Amino acid sequence: MSEYVNRGGLQVATALADFVETRALPGTGVQADTLWAGLADILGRLVPVNRALLAKRDAIQAKLDAWHRAHPGPITDMAAYQAFLSEIGYLVPEPAGFKIGTQNVDAEIATMAGPQLVVPALNDRFVLNAANARWGSLYDALYGTDVLDAPAARPGGYDSARGDAVIAYARGFLDRAVPLANGSWADWDGGDLTLADPAIPIIRRGDDILLRNNGLGIEIVIDRNHPVGRTDRAGIADVILEAALTTIIDLEDSVAAVDAEDKVKGYTNWLGLMRGDLTASFEKGGTTMTRALDDDREWDEELLHGRSVMFVRNVGHLMTNPAVRLPDGSEAPEGILDAVFTSLCAMHDLLGLGKYRNSRAGSIYIVKPKQHGPEECAFTNDLFDAVEDLLGLDRHTIKVGVMDEERRTSANLAACIYAVRDRIVFINTGFLDRTGDEMHSAMQAGPMIRKADMKSSAWIQAYEGRNVQIGLACGLSGKAQIGKGMWAAPDMMKDMMAQKIGHPKSGANTAWVPSPTAATLHAMHYHMVDVFEVQKALAAKETPALDALLTIPAAPRGHNWSDEEVAQELENNAQGILGYVVRWIDQGIGCSKVPDIHDIGLMEDRATLRISSQHIANWLLHGVCTPAQVDAAFAKMAAKVDAQNAGDPLYQKLEGDSIALKAARALVYEGVAQPSGYTEPLLHKFRQEKKAAG
Repeated sequence: MSEYVNRGGLQVATALADFVETRALPGTGVQADTLWAGLADILGRLVPVNRALLAKRDAIQAKLDAWHRAHPGPITDMAAYQAFLSEIGYLVPEPAGFKIGTQNVDAEIATMAGPQLVVPALNDRFVLNAANARWGSLYDALYGTDVLDAPAARPGGYDSARGDAVIAYARGFLDRAVPLANGSWADWDGGDLTLADPAIPIIRRGDDILLRNNGLGIEIVIDRNHPVGRTDRAGIADVILEAALTTIIDLEDSVAAVDAEDKVKGYTNWLGLMRGDLTASFEKGGTTMTRALDDDREWDEELLHGRSVMFVRNVGHLMTNPAVRLPDGSEAPEGILDAVFTSLCAMHDLLGLGKYRNSRAGSIYIVKPKQHGPEECAFTNDLFDAVEDLLGLDRHTIKVGVMDEERRTSANLAACIYAVRDRIVFINTGFLDRTGDEMHSAMQAGPMIRKADMKSSAWIQAYEGRNVQIGLACGLSGKAQIGKGMWAAPDMMKDMMAQKIGHPKSGANTAWVPSPTAATLHAMHYHMVDVFEVQKALAAKETPALDALLTIPAAPRGHNWSDEEVAQELENNAQGILGYVVRWIDQGIGCSKVPDIHDIGLMEDRATLRISSQHIANWLLHGVCTPAQVDAAFAKMAAKVDAQNAGDPLYQKLEGDSIALKAARALVYEGVAQPSGYTEPLLHKFRQEKKAAG
């Protein structure tokens, strides 16, 4: 249990008060009494609004449930359905045409296109790796992944045959991205260099070469003394690509933060990134290594930013946290706490108090997830106004990224953007959370189609297309990011290279990747596709119809699946739930590479859990499966997950009175009643129980 001190009439966990007063406040010019009194004032004014918005979610859901019970199955009268949604305030009028007014946005967000990393804020080593993924070795990325059509590297040192395949692939990339005026890069001997496009400047630093294509840097490292360079005709030792232009430091879906101790760990790492003094030490090969932020990259004619421009993802409006208790003893909304304390930490960057600059444009970048419709976006805007006033910041210093991952936001996306039109810098799509909300919103309509079939359903296509088209119509191009979701399989880079080029082709100027290596590889796609030219071409196209977006993925009435199909679906979902929950509850790991039912490692976070638990809950509700079948799937998959984790010395088996097993079952059996189908309330409850039990 946390110890508390009184600050401004609030009960603040001692660990949080100490962090704020000894680490976050000094140098900012904000006094402790001002900070705590201001926080108390913000909570006093905004907590009732926050609670009212959550109550409205519940009221709307109750009306949806009643309507779907009266009209079971897929929608047969779309006009009547949309009239009902408008009547209950689910759909709101579209705003008149407008363009966002956001100013002071860094180029990496506004005018450049490239990969984006998302990384759990509680892991200092991971956040440093992500921040340093702005530049990555193409040679290393190719050598260690499955991208090449060549045998894997032989163990025992450098495999020259594998290296030759890497070099050939990299030369082919250069031929496509920055072709020579004559011949191929494979034939260049290091002499005169003339590019096919004379508009591309050739910048040199000694023998090294810097080129730019579609706004992204390519460094060609010339070193004839290097083990690779000395065997290369041109002396090329490596090709370095500008990769993760931006990184989201995540306090939400990829972390297990349930109390003040956890929150302080995340805030501490964010402050260290903003100050530039964060380090992480770890053991590798029997040697202690220390990681820190990379320096900027100096060239004769320009200084290149050496690190990703960092966002911080706050939590949404739903959860509260015991780190701060209100005068009535209740927990403070966690999203309000995040807004105040992450912005306070970011002031160290704005004021130049640290070693580096994150935002050279003088902005704080906060991603706000899980908002339901424009009223909730407007509440975020009001919250950020209040934080700016508290911290003495100019209006709209705090920028916002709106994640388009809830159905009511998708259906009213233009109105959501309008609500934050002068601070928005980011929208994106997320299949997993969006599907979870799709199922929960229409939980009473009938059994949903199988999870694997969701990706080809009508609403998904409309969702992805509308996000881009509405973003362009609202003037995001050149001012903000239009993003796409995660490639979740970090060991399947060949498949990623084949498929993820679809994201820049769709007009998205960023997309999520699971690792620095993946960022380097995905960067090649932005050399092949000029995203801003794609956006210009798309701007004249029509936005996909709302009818398609609102088409519910319920199975046709009377549809039956075979016993084998039901068992397969239950086991797939149960394995995913157990494999993720056991790490979340027992070890406090909010994101990691979790083996799926086929033993393929997937980067999992709470969004995966939401879709899987809601799917089983839906099938249980409608009698597609029985509790006995679900229990059998959990029992079978618990044994599989135990076997998959046999090599982890910290792992505790999913048996008996395992708290993790209880949590997994609760997510399914209590899934219909969970707010919007979210997993956080139950996960927090069981994680706190686990921590209390030691």
